[in-house]
Amino acid sequence: MSVNRVQSRRAALRALLQALSLLPLASCGFHLRGALAVPAALTPLYVQGGAGSPVFQAIQEQLSGSTVPVATSPSKAKLILRILGEGRTSRVVATNSAGKVLAYELHYLVTYDAVLADGKEWLPRQRLDLVRTFDNPDVEVLGKQLEEVQIYQEFAIDAADRILMRLRTALH
Repeated sequence: MSVNRVQSRRAALRALLQALSLLPLASCGFHLRGALAVPAALTPLYVQGGAGSPVFQAIQEQLSGSTVPVATSPSKAKLILRILGEGRTSRVVATNSAGKVLAYELHYLVTYDAVLADGKEWLPRQRLDLVRTFDNPDVEVLGKQLEEVQIYQEFAIDAADRILMRLRTALH
């Protein structure tokens, strides 16, 4: 048997095995997260939050790339997603023998709900508490400050994803 023929059989076998490995995912109901689909009776959607709110900005950014009609004011909306509050907290989780902080637990809290245009509750008040441990060694202080800023930016994007996912679930 020639070398080329053996290589092509191996490649075909590899492709078949890869295809078979994906079969359990197809049968378990796993689907990639789809776009937010808002029923026509509830559009346009308005997102209400502080202009400086990172979660509000992340949601606006995600909706700008979607097909969901977005209202420019609450009076023009049929469904209003409200970002009611955001907060950051941290607590010490590890210290060395001299009392120097070695790690913090960072929390990002977001409270939100969704109401219809008449004020009737559509999605009850919900609270997200995103948590991550943040190491604090003695070296690279500036780098650690920048890392903390990055973590909070990632929290805002993650919170926006989770809020839209919960809204998607409530709409179906």
